[in-house]
Amino acid sequence: MLKSFFNSVAVCLLKLLSLLPYRLLVSIGYGLGYIAARIPGDRNKVVKTNLHLCFHNLNASEIDQLSKQHWRLLGRSIVEKSIIWMGSVNQLSRMIEVKSAVDLSSKKPRILVNMHFTGIEGSIILSALAKQKHWPRTSGYFQRMKNPFFNKKIVEWRNRFGGNSIDRQGSSKEIIREIRNGNFIIIAPDIDLGLKDSEFVPFFGIETNTITAVSRLAKITGADVCMMTTTLKADESGYLCEISAPLKDFPSSDATIDTARLNQYFEDTIRLRPAEYYWVHKRFKNRPNNVASPYNPSN
Repeated sequence: MLKSFFNSVAVCLLKLLSLLPYRLLVSIGYGLGYIAARIPGDRNKVVKTNLHLCFHNLNASEIDQLSKQHWRLLGRSIVEKSIIWMGSVNQLSRMIEVKSAVDLSSKKPRILVNMHFTGIEGSIILSALAKQKHWPRTSGYFQRMKNPFFNKKIVEWRNRFGGNSIDRQGSSKEIIREIRNGNFIIIAPDIDLGLKDSEFVPFFGIETNTITAVSRLAKITGADVCMMTTTLKADESGYLCEISAPLKDFPSSDATIDTARLNQYFEDTIRLRPAEYYWVHKRFKNRPNNVASPYNPSN
């Protein structure tokens, strides 16, 4: 009963946030990020561990400053989910601009490779604009949440414009069918999802456990693979969702090489805007040869 009450309160709060003027919403997010950056905890340690591993050239003071910048943007992205999940097409259109190097209405089989910047959920703009732009529907994997109530709710919110969220733990047949039908398929392979169907490939000079799904699906379906990034505009007024031209000679005959190529693209893009990357994720938790995780308290 108590859990149901708090779930309902959380939904009401999200709805209230989605009705606020956008500038006020952003200011609230920055405030939450400011506070979160200064509260000792596991996720703060994860952020700084990741930054130390990836940016050897930065000293402790610079790492601390970059960590605070990251939390500021993460706080903003968290409150902006009220619009992502519950906002209207008009709200999303004002918040996110789309620029594409390919014709999105062509129905050509295409995989859009997203990455975990703080604006990653901005990809919903493709679904929101699909009807008026004559674009196909958007499909993508989702990771189950521990809270069944919000697991169901978030799937409903993400699909409210006709999208199709596909359970990552389910069969790959559905996503293959979506690709072959010419629908947008969005995959974000830059998180550690366990050792199954993964390889250790370089990421910031570290052998990093990475799923090989993009290469394998592209080979099975013959789909073009385009990079998609949703990043904060320079004036911080909103986000820009950019879709690249198809990668050349992708996939190759080697899924490991293809996956390393994607990781190199991610790294190059992150270096241009390091505060925006999703550093709260334990990206290096699985290590080759059973080496201890860098997030263990003893390390």
